[in-house]
Amino acid sequence: MSKRKSKESTLTLGECISQAHKILRERCCHQKLPSKPFGVESQYEHLLELLRRTAVHGESNSVLIVGPRGAGKSMLLSCVLNELQKEKEVMENILLVHLNGLLQTDDRIALKEITRQLHLENVVGDKVFGSFAENLAFLLEALKKGDRSSSRPVLFTLDEFDLFAHHKNQTLLYNLFDISQSAQAPVAVVGLTCRLDVLELLEKRVKSRFSHRQIHLLSAFDFRKYLEIFQQQLSLPEDFPDRGFAEQWNESIKSLCDDRSVEDILQKHFHSSKDFRSLQRLLVLTLSRVTVSNPAVKPADLLEASRLCTMDSKANILHGLSVLELCLIIAMKHLSDIYDGEPYNFQMVHNEFKKFLQRKSHSIHNFEKPVVMKAFEHLHQLELIKAVDGPSVKTQKEYQLVRLMLDNGQIMEALQKYPQCPTDVKQWATSAFA
Repeated sequence: MSKRKSKESTLTLGECISQAHKILRERCCHQKLPSKPFGVESQYEHLLELLRRTAVHGESNSVLIVGPRGAGKSMLLSCVLNELQKEKEVMENILLVHLNGLLQTDDRIALKEITRQLHLENVVGDKVFGSFAENLAFLLEALKKGDRSSSRPVLFTLDEFDLFAHHKNQTLLYNLFDISQSAQAPVAVVGLTCRLDVLELLEKRVKSRFSHRQIHLLSAFDFRKYLEIFQQQLSLPEDFPDRGFAEQWNESIKSLCDDRSVEDILQKHFHSSKDFRSLQRLLVLTLSRVTVSNPAVKPADLLEASRLCTMDSKANILHGLSVLELCLIIAMKHLSDIYDGEPYNFQMVHNEFKKFLQRKSHSIHNFEKPVVMKAFEHLHQLELIKAVDGPSVKTQKEYQLVRLMLDNGQIMEALQKYPQCPTDVKQWATSAFA
């Protein structure tokens, strides 16, 4: 891609790159919804039909969308709601209430949130209700239309549905399912959860009021489809302001997908996680390397982005440690081997370090015990070591039992990359891992 102005556009190369960045970042970061979700067409049609019956015909329903994180549960629901709201009759009628088990941690908070989202704070006012059920029934009664002949349909979406099962007596779930089963008001309850055993968490009375409809989403697509998604996510749309630039860009992305090294990188990511969001993180890091001087995505850009995605954060912390702190970690590794994984305390680590100084080391200074203790505490603060006993157990610092939270590979990698690491320390580490 050379620095030129297209015959069809007045955009410079810099402006084209900037525009491409804007479109692709919006797609990846803002998780712009596709017009129709891919790979889950039958589930999409099923959910759309179910919610349309509530929105248009006033039929109450309940359903659970079950699948692992990143399988597309929220995307599926959002796509269905987008499609429904294109219909005038639905848009004027339906009311949406979004609840999340991580935020609404008890029924009182949940009811307050329902009142807020339905804009019924003024209606409730200072009224006192005997129970949760009475309060909820009053809210739904307040939604009746002017002629009081029928209520507006309400769609409740419960994200992290399994967490609502931990509420006292499962009162919220019981009342929502009870209303959705009766003819009190047109209500649809849609739960989203990662737990396949979610029905086992429900009390008998709650389970009896649930319709037992479940929509399962599994990341069942193969690598060819994953590669296709990768290409789609990086391709520029047809209505891009500079058609010539878009054609060249899309051609370069197609060539990128045919590259063997790129395929190997994507295979690695595909087998570690089919989570769509992890692919988007990889794409954002790749796009950040596209500039005017580097106007196309190259295999090296993807390789670097992959390295950043899979970087070990603990191994990175090790690179910033002092030689003394590294020595204490190696001493702990020795003790783990000697005592077959049993925990140890500072005094034992200090003794092991002193043995190393006396036997092998000519390059490490013989540190005073308080200095060694300070280094040990720093490792504790970095969470590279963890106390076995809880904070309530009162033990002198020297004798508090700890475990090392690192494996051999992380320690050896840190030693190899450590600048000017003394040779005898490396040899001591190698003997520990032999």
